[in-house]
Parts: sequence; C-alpha cells; structure tokens
Amino acid sequence: MATINRLSELLINQIAAGEVVERPASVLKEVLENALDAGACAIEVQLEEGGVRRIRVTDDGCGIARDELALALERHATSKIASLDDLERVGTMGFRGEALAAIAAVARTALTSRAEGEAHAWRIDSARRETAPAALNRGTVVDVADLYYNTPARRKFLKSEATEYAHCDETFRRIALARPDVGMQLAHNGRVIHRLPAGEARTRIAALMGDDFLAQAREIRAEAALRLTGFASLPAYSRNRRDAQYFFVNGRHVRDKLLTHAVAQAYADILHGSRHPAYALFLALDPASVDVNVHPAKTEVRFRDAHAVHQFVFHALKRALAESGAGLAPEEAAPAPIAAQTEATPMAQTPAAASRLPPSYRHPPAAPGRAAMDSASQAYFDFAARARAQPAAMRPPGGGAPQPSPPPQTHGDGDAPLGYALAQLHGIYILAQNARGLVLVDMHAAHERILYEKLKTVLDGTPSIQRLLIPAIFTASPAEMATAESCAEVLLRMGFEVSAAGPCELAARSVPALLANAAVADLLHELLEELHEFPASEVTTLRRNELLATMACHGAVRAHRQLTPPEMNALLRDMETTERADQCNHGRPTWTQLTLDELDRFFLRGQ
Repeated sequence: MATINRLSELLINQIAAGEVVERPASVLKEVLENALDAGACAIEVQLEEGGVRRIRVTDDGCGIARDELALALERHATSKIASLDDLERVGTMGFRGEALAAIAAVARTALTSRAEGEAHAWRIDSARRETAPAALNRGTVVDVADLYYNTPARRKFLKSEATEYAHCDETFRRIALARPDVGMQLAHNGRVIHRLPAGEARTRIAALMGDDFLAQAREIRAEAALRLTGFASLPAYSRNRRDAQYFFVNGRHVRDKLLTHAVAQAYADILHGSRHPAYALFLALDPASVDVNVHPAKTEVRFRDAHAVHQFVFHALKRALAESGAGLAPEEAAPAPIAAQTEATPMAQTPAAASRLPPSYRHPPAAPGRAAMDSASQAYFDFAARARAQPAAMRPPGGGAPQPSPPPQTHGDGDAPLGYALAQLHGIYILAQNARGLVLVDMHAAHERILYEKLKTVLDGTPSIQRLLIPAIFTASPAEMATAESCAEVLLRMGFEVSAAGPCELAARSVPALLANAAVADLLHELLEELHEFPASEVTTLRRNELLATMACHGAVRAHRQLTPPEMNALLRDMETTERADQCNHGRPTWTQLTLDELDRFFLRGQ
C-alpha cells in the first residue's frame, strides 16, 4: 500500500471543481451569485461558444479590495460567513468559499475589481497571482476562459455548443427570475439575447416566461410564518414537459422533492395524465429554518419542519387554484379576448358587480325566486325526465333545445356572475347572458366538475344511497367478478352495492344518489377495471379521487341532452359555488366570456 501524502493545492482545487463545476452553466451560476451578494444593481453576461470558450460577467457591486484579490482565489476564503452561527443562518447566495478557487483550477480565470474608495481598479489572474493596475469604473469583472483546458478528459464530456449555451441560458433565467430588482443582460457570440431592465416581478416573469403564461396563471399570495408568492398556471395551460417550473427558497432556485410533491398534490384534482403545470413560485422563510448547506451546487435544501412547509405550499396553491373565476372582481380577472383563446388557454374569468356595468349593457333576466331555484335544484339530476316532459310546443323543429320565453328585465346579475340561460347550442353548450355580455358553457365539462366535487364531499361522510327498484344486472368477466368480491367494501363506501347474480353476472342494487341517472353497467365496468389494477389496499386518497373522477364523468349530463331553462340555470348556479369550476376533471375549460365590447368590435358598432 502506498504511503500517505498531502495532496497539492492544485489537485485539491481540481477535486473540488469536480463537485462545483460540472459545465459552463455551473461557472455562470457561481459568478452570478457572487455578483448578487456584492449588491450589484446591473449585471452583464457575455458568452462565447456556449460558455466553453469564455464567460465574462460584469457587475456594478461593491468590488473587491486590492489586498483581498489574491485571497478571493483561495479555497475556503469568503466574506460571507465567519462562524457556525453564520452558517446556520445563511442569507447570501454563496458562502462556501470554494467556487472561485475551483473555477481557477480548471480554467484561465482573471478578476478585475474596483472597491469603493479606491483610485482605480486592480487585476489578478489565476496563473501569476499578482495584482496589476487596471481600468474599471466600479464593481467587478470575472473573466473565465478555456474551461477544462488543463483537464482534457473532463472537456471531452462537454456537449455541443448549442447544448452548453442552453444550460447557460436556463441558469441566467433562474437568477433573473429570482432578482427582478437587478437589471441583467445576456449576450452570446456578440448577439444580445436578453436585455432585462430592473423592475417588478410580474414584468420579469412576463419577459422570461411569456405574456401568455401570465394571462393564464393565478397569482399566489399566502403568508403565515412563511410567505409564498408568485404565479401558477391554470390547468389548460399545462405542458408536456417540466420546462417551465421554477421554485425559489429565499431567492435561491432549488430542485426539492418535498416542494415538487406539494405542487403536484395541489394540481392532482385538476390536472390528470402526463401534463405538467407551469409556475414561478417564491418561498420566503427564516434562514435558520432551512439548511442550504446540503450539496456543493446548493440546489438542494433541507427544512427543519418539512411537513409544515409541505402543507403550507400545498394548501396555498390549492386554495388559489380552487377559486372560481366567476367570483372575481374585474380588476382581478380581466377576460382574455375570445379570439386569442386556443386549446392551450383556459376560460376567461367574469365578474358580477352591477356597479361596474359597461355603458352598452342590455338588461339581463331577473334572478328566479328562491322557490323556483329550490324546484330547479330538485330536478337537477333528472335531466332526461325533464326533457321528455317538456311540451312539444317548446321544442324547435328537429328536436333542438327548448327556447325560453323572453325574461323580465332588471339592472344587475345580483349573485349570479354567470348570468341566466338563454338557450342550448347543438345540445352541447349553454348560452347565458350576464352583465358583461355572453357566457358560453360546456355543459358536460361543467357538470362533471360539479359532480366530482359533490362526490368528494359526500364520501368524506356517509354517502347518500339510491336503492334501485330493479337491480341493474350486467355480464362480467371472471376478473370483474373476482374484483367485485374482493373490493365489495370499497365499492360500498362509494355507494355501490354490487353482488354476484350468476356465474358471469353482477347485480348493482344501489348507486350513489348523485349518479342515479348514470349508465350503471358502463360505470361499474370501468371502476372494476381500475380497481383490478390497483387493489383495495392501495386505494389512497389520491387514488380514490381518480375513481371519483371516473364516476363523475359517467354521471355528468351528456352532449345532446335537452335541458330546460331552470335546469340550465341550476347548473350555472352550482358552477358559481363549486371550487375549481373553471375546469373539468381533466383540466379542460368549462366556460368562457364574450363581452359586449368584443361583440361591438366584431360587428364594427360605433365605428
């Protein structure tokens, strides 16, 4: 066995570089964080060949004194912490004192800096380690060239110029999102890519994530012992990749499983499948309650009370996403033009305040009396019977939707932000009139969300059961027969009493009252298939909600079913009082608003 020897300072720094400097983007991150810690108000980044050839960062911060320049390139030399207490309450982006030494060990590095009060700037490079006079108005310039020039084996692992630049651009975006108060500019091979003046968070987010994201996002503001701010997209703006997800803890971008899980749980009820939300979220808390000294790259954190942080983030997001846009005031929910809405954008929100009526407002129908609404609610889940009982004179030729008589006129929507029904369109959409204009509702999507939320509420207690006078008997496969027997208790908790009616037949003797009109056989076939894949012992709350979503989809009013005006109005009223009513269980929008101003512009009125 070889004798024990001390490693050289260069080798020690190169070992550290293996942890800190993974690629050019790692260098850029460390240098940008140093600039922010120096109090910079403006930062300029210049890259060449994806950062492999050169990374040059100029800031207007406090600068480094001449007699400290050489020390800045030494390992474990820092101005940011001096004791264990400082380490436990880190408030700066950097604190290890390793980054510049590690970078200087694997690249040609030069520092030029002018501290406050000095007559001129000074320069030092990693090769000679001697200071020399230089020209600079204020702040610091860090120039890193030829990354891994002295470790060719490491350089071979770098990717193409385009790939390395993309990583640098993403690092720049993260820092820029965290500090909108700092003006920042990024140039690559002489071409300016980002020029971001100092300003507000909303402006910076719009510049880096797009106006379309902001238009389709909910603002998050929650504060207790912690504070969570930022923006989270509505489900219809979901993406097929996690490329627009930014979470910051005390201004530091992190990739934390606990926080990611909290966000995913908040979206679980409204975003199913392989889609991912977009968000920019900023969590602020006491530095002593979070450990940032977990990983050399400082991208992981550890919370003192992880459960409390998880629950705070989860509930703050869930509350914001659960708010129905129908109840928001005009300044909180300006509707997007209908022409700008696509499959990737959700419905616009609509207000109800009668005091803010547009000048061209046409009087909406009066609100039905309480007795009329109670009657409509009683008939709410009996659409087919209502449609069949409708007098033939009320139906248009060809079997279309019944046409309501002209409603009485009044001067406000009162407590009905979505207005009152005018008619059905092709048996799919409800057309309603409110103070702002025309509301279009996808009746199946809206009813699906309403049923889903009602089912969750009911099943948290004792479900209301509808006994079937004649059991619904249907053919079942051997797997379905076995699943019905093994999951009988789970099905009963959901409101289904299912038992064998023969060797290959099942009989449903009761169903949840909310689904009295559902196609029982089809619904149970799908439920049994899902329960077969996930045994009863694995039916967690999340899994239960997925089963309830299936039930709601089957129980929701189908397209082409004719609804009476009271039924349509009952649906609108339920939407206004249902959480997350802006989107169905799959994240699709349920309604949109077409304002009178938009209609006037379309028809060139007043021009």
